[in-house]
Amino acid sequence: MNLANDILLDVRDLQTQFQTDDSVLKAVDHVSFSVKRGETVGIVGESGCGKSVTAKSIIQTLPFPKAKIAGGEILYQRNDKVINLAELDPRGSAMRSIRGNEISMIFQEPMTSLNPVYTIGTQIIETIRLHQKVTKRQAREQAIEMLDKVGISAPSRRVDQYPHEFSGGMRQRAMIAMALSCRPNLLIADEPTTALDVTVEAQILNLIMDLQHEMGMSMIMITHDLGVIAGVSNRVVVMYSGWVVEQGPVKEIFAAPKHPYTRGLLASIPQIGEERSLVPITGTVPTLQSLSEGWCYFAPRCPHADDRCANFEPDSYQISEEHTVKCWLYAEKESMI
Repeated sequence: MNLANDILLDVRDLQTQFQTDDSVLKAVDHVSFSVKRGETVGIVGESGCGKSVTAKSIIQTLPFPKAKIAGGEILYQRNDKVINLAELDPRGSAMRSIRGNEISMIFQEPMTSLNPVYTIGTQIIETIRLHQKVTKRQAREQAIEMLDKVGISAPSRRVDQYPHEFSGGMRQRAMIAMALSCRPNLLIADEPTTALDVTVEAQILNLIMDLQHEMGMSMIMITHDLGVIAGVSNRVVVMYSGWVVEQGPVKEIFAAPKHPYTRGLLASIPQIGEERSLVPITGTVPTLQSLSEGWCYFAPRCPHADDRCANFEPDSYQISEEHTVKCWLYAEKESMI
């Protein structure tokens, strides 16, 4: 297994499935994308499109035994060695040495991610001592330093407080401090500004970007907000029903989106100063139970759908060097729009 020197993570043909009492559900279906060193890749899509399951597959925190990686590779470049994370035991020491240490994650809701019966400091100290050979006192000093770095006032006092004593924005800052306490190579931010007001959201995003630049991290930003993607990402991966339907440079996709779903997402964003009606995407994301092979999952909601879409799964087509789209509209060059 070889990766280019500038590639930190390369997800190839990832397939993640959930086992129910009577069927197997494909939550992530042949997903491929890469993350270069120091760059931010945004993953965008409606709820239920497989964004968070993709992230949890990378760090192996899927609910066991209901969910499993059924195929594909998750190649992580660790110094000069390439490791396939999909082959590691989720509960084994090899995966534990990477998860939370070299690859870390900020979860959606800090109130449910932080343990309410332990102080903020205790939880950060536990993370540090799990991965670093330091004393409890040294770990406490590092925890205070990280709380200060993420903008929490009086960190030496706050370190001994409980999550319920923090506001929503402060809890999210504490989660960021915990995620970055071991200075990871890759940070996965899973909708880190959910339930925060607009002002706090901007502060959190600026904080994450500043710390990313300071630490030289790569980042995967998961969100349903295309405005966030435009502001923080270099490249974007658009997901729908477990598929990657379009991916490429942010500027290229925002300037000339190709997939009807991407166009629909962009058309539904209000523009300041423009007098136009928002154009919603009709229908809803299909349930995993309703999906079956041999058709385009977006066809029931697509204004361009035809018989081919209802009977055959589209391939991915190359628009430019880094821009691909999974849609029958681009099967023939002359039909490109």
